[in-house]
Amino acid sequence: MTIYRTLTAVAAIAMIAATGCRPEPASEAESAPEPKYAVDHHSFGNPNEIAVTHLDLVLNVDFDKRMLMGTATFKLERNSGNTLVLDARDLDIRSVKHGKPLEGGEHAVAEFKIKEGNEHGDILEIQLNDSAELVTIDYSTSPDAAALLWHSPSQTHDKNSPFLFTQGQAILTRSWIPIQDSPALRITYNAKIRTPEGMLAVMSAENPTEKNEDGVFEFRMEQPIPPYLMALAVGDLEFAPLGDRTGVYAEPGLLEAAAREFEDTEKMLETAENLYGPYVWDRFDILVLPPSFPFGGMENPRLTFATPTIIAGDKSLTGLIAHELAHSWSGNLVTNGSWNDFWLNEGFTVYFEKRIMEALYGPEYAEMLNVLGYQDLLATIERLGPESEDTELKLDLEGRNPDDGMNDIAYEKGYLMLRSLEEWAGREAFDAFLMEYFRVHAFETMTTARFIDYLDATLFADAKERPDVEAWIYKPGLPEGHPVPVSDVFDRVDSVRNMWLEDQTAAAVLPVEKWSTHEWLHFLRGIPEGIPAEQLAELDAAFDLTKSGNSEIAFAWFLQSIHSDYRPAFDAMEAFLIEVGRRKFLEPLYAALAEDEAHLKWAKRVYKEARPNYHSVTAVTIDEVLDAGE
Repeated sequence: MTIYRTLTAVAAIAMIAATGCRPEPASEAESAPEPKYAVDHHSFGNPNEIAVTHLDLVLNVDFDKRMLMGTATFKLERNSGNTLVLDARDLDIRSVKHGKPLEGGEHAVAEFKIKEGNEHGDILEIQLNDSAELVTIDYSTSPDAAALLWHSPSQTHDKNSPFLFTQGQAILTRSWIPIQDSPALRITYNAKIRTPEGMLAVMSAENPTEKNEDGVFEFRMEQPIPPYLMALAVGDLEFAPLGDRTGVYAEPGLLEAAAREFEDTEKMLETAENLYGPYVWDRFDILVLPPSFPFGGMENPRLTFATPTIIAGDKSLTGLIAHELAHSWSGNLVTNGSWNDFWLNEGFTVYFEKRIMEALYGPEYAEMLNVLGYQDLLATIERLGPESEDTELKLDLEGRNPDDGMNDIAYEKGYLMLRSLEEWAGREAFDAFLMEYFRVHAFETMTTARFIDYLDATLFADAKERPDVEAWIYKPGLPEGHPVPVSDVFDRVDSVRNMWLEDQTAAAVLPVEKWSTHEWLHFLRGIPEGIPAEQLAELDAAFDLTKSGNSEIAFAWFLQSIHSDYRPAFDAMEAFLIEVGRRKFLEPLYAALAEDEAHLKWAKRVYKEARPNYHSVTAVTIDEVLDAGE
């Protein structure tokens, strides 16, 4: 079973900042009804007055112009006023119509204006008549739309056909659909996508499994989802089933390897259901994207988008698939009300993911994952500063990019908090609590304050002394006495590493024949930064780490190579930086390169070639990293 040690001493923790509530009498605040949709500072939309509830989308995909062109028709829920407010970013709005069709079959033309917003987008205001329940917007996207990444054939795996994919989280859906771009909103949708000949379109919806002659594909998503989970991909794709409810899409040359790697997906789905209740999305399929995808995976309902960097040949990196599957409950079914509550999506998902992996592969395997996650968390706290407000679970991201909160605080600190609640309540009681939590709040949004209230009303209801969840949520760093995972397997790896550091005879000392990826990662992470390059050369000669085909091992090795200026690894690292767009790898590598003047010059040369292959999510981050390094 997983073992935890308790910290006996931690750094002093700063008190939570004032909440800044509006200065109104308590009686007025108490009498004001809670709005249906949570306040979201990252959206200009006004769903509490007029909300979008359903979307009919018709789009043409033009690879030559790098544009999507067509119409978005919204069904509305009207509460007050005649002005519908949507988010839009770099969209060409050609016309807007509203109401019911006139005698000639046309809708009435609606007045609209686009007002300047901020760096995250603009404000689209549409004037409605009193009876309008539908709005149709004729528009096209920009060739530089932030959510879209257009690939030439040379940038794909098979090199035969262009490729397009979207990435909407956190607030980029507004760059390919004019919409109320907030996680507080939920919509159903239908779509009709017209593609060039010989291509397949797939979405976060009911999907086709084969191409057709006319290149027109129709989609339906009957379960309501937040707009950031709207997703589209178009390419030379084929499908392979993995089980009754699971399958994988990939380019033909990658499909067999992907199907082998993800063959346990159906077992993962069954395991997840046994833990926390029925899977409500009908199917769980996986789409393998080009390596430029900025994340490991994206939990788009019914169709998880995944990076090919998790195809290692030994299923050692498929914990990411368990993570995206877990999002089908935490995130997709119960969704953070705003990006300030992001930990409610990710902390729950990491906890769920690790329970799936433990059930499938055993406690010893889960121990290793827990330790690696804890190492990532400590590194993030050190980077941000243990007193930084950004190490609190509940964030204040007003005026900032919500991507700033997408780090290991939400993921791993959120996980540790839930792990501490499991230890307090006992696993059986905590599992029952989580299953009921997902059932009661299905297809709802959740805020941090509401979650604490729910804890008090359920898990803590009969407790004489409840856990101090506020210390986890509203204070920086880690609370005193927090769980600390350890691994007996990693203890043995530590011993082997120490022997190698003492005699530097890697081939004679390291028993690596049966090492997992996780053992190699722990070994590499524990090498002291800046050891002589000759020591890395000796290790490389024994195990050919510079040519590793495992992306996680390659990343850890390149990071050590930067610290030791081990130049024989730099050519391979250059190829990695140009091909792979996964921000998790690129941000630390570029940041390490930026610490040294000669390395920074090299990094900027590589980045100039690599940047066109990156999604905007990654490019914006690396722009900041390299500018800060000057």
